[in-house]
Amino acid sequence: MADVQGYSLPDDLYYHKEHMWVRVEGNKAVVGMDDFSQKLAGELSYVELPGEGDEVSQDEVVGTYETGKWMGKLYAPVSGTVVKINTEVEDEPSLVNEDPYGKGWLFEIEMSNPDEVNNLMRGEAAVKWLEEEIKKHVK
Repeated sequence: MADVQGYSLPDDLYYHKEHMWVRVEGNKAVVGMDDFSQKLAGELSYVELPGEGDEVSQDEVVGTYETGKWMGKLYAPVSGTVVKINTEVEDEPSLVNEDPYGKGWLFEIEMSNPDEVNNLMRGEAAVKWLEEEIKKHVK
């Protein structure tokens, strides 16, 4: 696991430029919000997830979240069909803050084009990207 200036970035995940992560499990993609994004946002008070059965496209806005500071958007990092949502996060949005890469996962997509993960960042590229994001957003 990479630690980038206090933000964790697990090496086995792919990262979308809108701060979503993807864990590939066969042709499924488990999706969540990265550590940087949840820390910057503050404690989540509300999460609206896509519905099971929804068809989503890569880079499409598929949900929202709210904190005391702002409303944010959730993106589909890959295209496909939403096959599962984390209902625990709907009931207790702060799970994303407590465990963004574990219990705070958001939804699972059956990928229609698994090659799309190659459009996402991983490893050193993800670390460099996050360093730039920190420079832009953290004063």
